[in-house]
Amino acid sequence: MRTLIVARHAFAGSNRDGTCSYAAPGEGLTPEGVEQASALGRELAGDPIQLGVATELRRTQETLALALDGRPIPTLVVPELNEIHFGSFDGGLLERYREWAGSELPDTPAPGEGESRAGAAARYARGLRALLARSEDLVLFVGHALVVRYLLDAAEGLVPAARMRPVEHAVPHRLRAPEVRAAADLLDEWSRTPRFRDPSEEGRTRG
Repeated sequence: MRTLIVARHAFAGSNRDGTCSYAAPGEGLTPEGVEQASALGRELAGDPIQLGVATELRRTQETLALALDGRPIPTLVVPELNEIHFGSFDGGLLERYREWAGSELPDTPAPGEGESRAGAAARYARGLRALLARSEDLVLFVGHALVVRYLLDAAEGLVPAARMRPVEHAVPHRLRAPEVRAAADLLDEWSRTPRFRDPSEEGRTRG
């Protein structure tokens, strides 16, 4: 892989309801989300995408399908890039999980056999390295807010924060392979000795 286009999935039922949604398949896109995904496809119509990548959740797969708009492009599901495992928060209000997560250390697993943010970062690093190993030059990856934000920030040399900035739905970001590789290395290293970054660095992150 030489270039990665990464986008958060379009607006889904779980976003409308403000709920945590880890377990596959999860809810699909709302009518608004369908429009967003179609607009993403129009924006990327001139890009010679050779591979589309999604997670195990419907909202990423539906976004990817609409973004590729019937183009004969192979697709791949990479479970390592799935949403973070919310544990007992899954199905409940996302804001409650965020309140909990904002007060916990990065290596603390979510209650109910959930995942820590350090564990998610290590998993994301594995998924990104799987993409880097692909032979296709241009790859489109549709993921979830946390993995997209972790990737974009890490590409700028920023480790995760206790509470991450939002990521817009169905907005593409382009990264070269060296940026993705550096992000994967940073996330992997951070996952072993995790410590959240200082809030004063927030302004340096991408939108």
